[in-house]
Amino acid sequence: MTRNEPIRARKALTGISSRAWEHPADRGALVALRRLKGYDQVVKVLSGFFNERVVRLALLGSAVRVDERQFERLHRLLQESATALDAEQVPEMYVAASPVLNAVTIGVNKPMIVLNSALVDLLDDDQLRFVIGHELGHALSGHAVYQTLLQRLLMLSGLFAAIPLGGLGFRAVMAGLMEWSRKAELSADRAGLLATQDPATAFRTHMALASGGHLADLDSTAFLAQGQEYDESGDLRDSFIKLMLVEGQSHPFAVVRATELRRWVDSGEYTAILSGDYPQRGTDAAASVSAAAQDAARSYTDSFRRTQDSLGRMLHDAAGVAGQLKGWLDETLRRGPRDD
Repeated sequence: MTRNEPIRARKALTGISSRAWEHPADRGALVALRRLKGYDQVVKVLSGFFNERVVRLALLGSAVRVDERQFERLHRLLQESATALDAEQVPEMYVAASPVLNAVTIGVNKPMIVLNSALVDLLDDDQLRFVIGHELGHALSGHAVYQTLLQRLLMLSGLFAAIPLGGLGFRAVMAGLMEWSRKAELSADRAGLLATQDPATAFRTHMALASGGHLADLDSTAFLAQGQEYDESGDLRDSFIKLMLVEGQSHPFAVVRATELRRWVDSGEYTAILSGDYPQRGTDAAASVSAAAQDAARSYTDSFRRTQDSLGRMLHDAAGVAGQLKGWLDETLRRGPRDD
């Protein structure tokens, strides 16, 4: 769609819960966090550490706030995204001067969306709607809580590394948080798709970001096939290389993100949500932590099962052997010793 094309009607997903678009591994952590007693107090403490007042004042002084008079086009896209996702509160949005293709959602109590000017220059309306919906998904899911914790830990990384054996435990915690962060990005991509309600646009956005905007030179089928090749490529050495490549990454690779989003569309969940089959946010408080954890475990199991990656196959096969061994032990213990 060009910038002067008529606006296409989109469905308003009334009352939709963020659980509808959250990746199972992301949802499991978020459901548990929401069920914790004193969660509001935790949010306030983390928000105080993050010092949102400082961030907002810095944005007011150095960036441009989007409203009806400034970046009116972006303001309209934000309102449309908020309508599609039925956001009860619309975050403030700013445009910051930067040549880096990036956007970020900052803040816990009052999230703020920041778009770098390079994105505004590069993307068309539909692609920007996908990006804005992505950031709005972060805000509605409350990802800033974990992101704040992640940033605090990153600042302390040097201190923990200096403690004997402390670096190992810290690295394990960081690896877990980075893995959550990557899954949170997949969740936000789904929110972006629900905001724009056009899978082709979502894929084109990832293609534009991966190529620096050279969409005329790209083919969507080849691009998605490239992502599948990444999933399936190589022997055990490549598997470990891929683990090392993403260990310190808070975001999945752009090609991988497009592939994962395509997989979600093909699963039928996206179509079901547009048809009205989605959890309501009024039921969030009653969401089962154990069910969310089981969904997360099932997601990883399914990922290992379908992958052609050598390490994925090895882990899946090892898990199968361990499960069979556990079943044999359980059965043996239930029978007890036999008299021969």
